[in-house]
Amino acid sequence: MRTAETTLTGKHLIGGKHRGSCRRKFRGVNPATGMPLETWFCEAGTKDVNLALKLADKAFDALQTVPAEKIAALLERIACRLESEGEGIIARAHQETALPLARLGSELTRTAGQARAFGALALDGSWAQARIDHANPGRLPLPKPDIRTVFMGVGPVAVFGASNFPLAISVAGTDTVAAFAARCPVVVKGHPAHPGTCELVARVISESIAWAGLPPGMFSMIQSSGYEAGLALVKHPLTSVVAFTGSLRGGRALFDAAAARPEPIPVYAEMGSVNPVFILPGAAAGRAEEIAEGFVRSLNMGAGQYCTSPGMVLGVAGPALDKFIRAVLENASTVAPAAMLHAGIQKAYDRGTERLSSIPGVKLAGAGAAQAAGPKAAICKILTADAGLIARRPELYDEVFGPSSIIYRCRNAAQMLEIARSMPGSLTATIHGTEAELLKQGELLRALERKAGRIVFNGFPTGLEPCASLHHGGPYPATTHSFFTSVGTAAIFRYVRPVCFQGFPDSSLPEELREKNPRPVRRLVDGELK
Repeated sequence: MRTAETTLTGKHLIGGKHRGSCRRKFRGVNPATGMPLETWFCEAGTKDVNLALKLADKAFDALQTVPAEKIAALLERIACRLESEGEGIIARAHQETALPLARLGSELTRTAGQARAFGALALDGSWAQARIDHANPGRLPLPKPDIRTVFMGVGPVAVFGASNFPLAISVAGTDTVAAFAARCPVVVKGHPAHPGTCELVARVISESIAWAGLPPGMFSMIQSSGYEAGLALVKHPLTSVVAFTGSLRGGRALFDAAAARPEPIPVYAEMGSVNPVFILPGAAAGRAEEIAEGFVRSLNMGAGQYCTSPGMVLGVAGPALDKFIRAVLENASTVAPAAMLHAGIQKAYDRGTERLSSIPGVKLAGAGAAQAAGPKAAICKILTADAGLIARRPELYDEVFGPSSIIYRCRNAAQMLEIARSMPGSLTATIHGTEAELLKQGELLRALERKAGRIVFNGFPTGLEPCASLHHGGPYPATTHSFFTSVGTAAIFRYVRPVCFQGFPDSSLPEELREKNPRPVRRLVDGELK
């Protein structure tokens, strides 16, 4: 029986073909053992990037007349092929990321579900938000023209996969299937921490496109361990939009490169977030131990490598908060060390926690279980500090990616509100309290509405439901544009723009705007939703 390792080519998959001269190579590493894996992967150059985008640009024109049924069939095929090839994909992803098999199995299910959700959205057509205002030639003092507007795809999309979600936010992740639903071709830069996983998933997509009879240039995946290929993607004149999930430094570099182009393009980057948790006095008094248990579980989910990991907690100083802290330390002490996704993340976590604990006034109050012999792993760390320190040391707001968090003692609720108003943008904010307390803390809620993309009440921010109502975004530095989500079906709006048609004959209009509504789709017609 062949293994995934022996069937990997190590080449790019560009327009349906394996390509790459492999003059420069890199390998994946098993983070649990620290040992490199067998297959060498080609480093992409500017020729590879240029070819992928030329094919994508050509495919874009062809995709604009493809029936929605064919796009939906493609996305269903991708979902089915992910499931049928899931065992090999999961095995390789486990080797490259050290994420548990059960977690990867759940993530693959989510990835297939996302593809199906966008297939249904493509069929439904509501995302196009068709609007029609009929002509009124007899209107005085001026005739009213016939005006119709619909959302259409923007062009070739460059996707940068996330290290912490090798399936759901990677080659076949939300960005790719959302772009496909909008009839946009995609060029993915595979993540260098899981190149084998990227190749296996890219094959699924490429083979599904061939099955559907769609242009092969609709999808390409290039591999690279450095920054040059990614910057070449962003700067290429045929790239229309960029999707990125990763660090603040990486996202900002791509954003700046895109803004410096002769023709700037949007970069939808999801970056750093501390995801504050506010514990109101009533919740601390009544549920300290319950909240502590859930908090430690949330903090250590995926070894703390979730973009929504709760990196700071704020509560009013007193016996109730002290009880919460004791319960947190007790729960944290039993958490075993866990391998992180790759050595770079591990080093950044160690540097980050050392930096925080070296700040005068910040105390390392407790930690997880001690590490046994073997490759370096992440140890859960719980720090405490007085909330007044934040105003003097704003670097405390910087994200440390991994299973560490700082619990701040506030003088009173007014200080909690002051911190909420001054904190930077975040993907999430969480409030624990009673319903009566929440009603009294209207100012705190208003402050968090301005600072976070998703506000959680009496829950925890980790774990996302990728549905139509979810918004996974937030003000800078959480993202580069707080309007757009990177998870859920509303992600399609990253890849579309409105196009207005005035005075056109019906036969030349997009289907969504034709008078008889042949698909049919819901539309706003002369101010009425029909």
